[in-house]
Amino acid sequence: MSISEKDEIDKSAAPLMEHLIELRRRLMWSIGGFFIAFLFCFFFAKQLFNLLVIPFKWATQWAGLDPHKVELIYTAPQEFFFTQVKLAMFGGMVIAFPLIATQIYKFIAPGLYKNERNAFLPFLIASPILFLMGASLVYFFFTPMVMWFFLAMQQAGTDDQVQISLLPKVSEYLSLIMTLIFSFGLVFQLPVVTSLMTRVGMLSSEALVEKRKWAIVIAFVVAAILTPPDPISQIGLAVPTILLYEVSIWSARLIERSKERERLAREKREAAEAAAEKAADASST
Repeated sequence: MSISEKDEIDKSAAPLMEHLIELRRRLMWSIGGFFIAFLFCFFFAKQLFNLLVIPFKWATQWAGLDPHKVELIYTAPQEFFFTQVKLAMFGGMVIAFPLIATQIYKFIAPGLYKNERNAFLPFLIASPILFLMGASLVYFFFTPMVMWFFLAMQQAGTDDQVQISLLPKVSEYLSLIMTLIFSFGLVFQLPVVTSLMTRVGMLSSEALVEKRKWAIVIAFVVAAILTPPDPISQIGLAVPTILLYEVSIWSARLIERSKERERLAREKREAAEAAAEKAADASST
């Protein structure tokens, strides 16, 4: 190996090591933030679980039952402990997400142009806001609706009928809540994903309009996969997905108009620069 080739390898290795060191730093901040948020949520796990049970109490009121007699059970000694761990991980990820997203942005931002950073930043802010909107919809509306649907299946004990009561397990109730929150939170990212794809030229509003029928079918299929097997939650997820798809079309059109204005402004500026150069050349001759 010649000396010049060795120097080139050394020069290429230096930026790689800098990127790896920077990646390690961002990972340490992200993992540390998540660990602190996890410990905080685990310390208040019972209070957080009681907070998640409130929609269940609303459902009992809708069903004409006493909300003070809401009861959940666990059938294994370790079940509630692992439920609290799962809840702490879920809460820790939600709390630490702004920090994690910021670290991701700081890692990739140096490799972006200024206009790319300015274009990417609004989506970074919109993503957690839309996720919280989806989670709020689950908490305040769809969870009570789903639990009311299940409570309506209870059967009062009579001489001819046995008593059938709903006694959810703590782990299964938490899984239901987390599934709904993640499902709605991810679906609410649709405008962000389509807007980014439109921004980079991978998608257009015309293509979104052409695929609208397929999008409606896919929305119901995805809702059937992600939600529990009841019509309320499935329709409740499919309808917002379709509405968000329409929002995505509107957002894509706004981005296309903005890109067209930028293109016209750039062409006008280039034409003015070319005319100025031509005038300067003419005056020099």
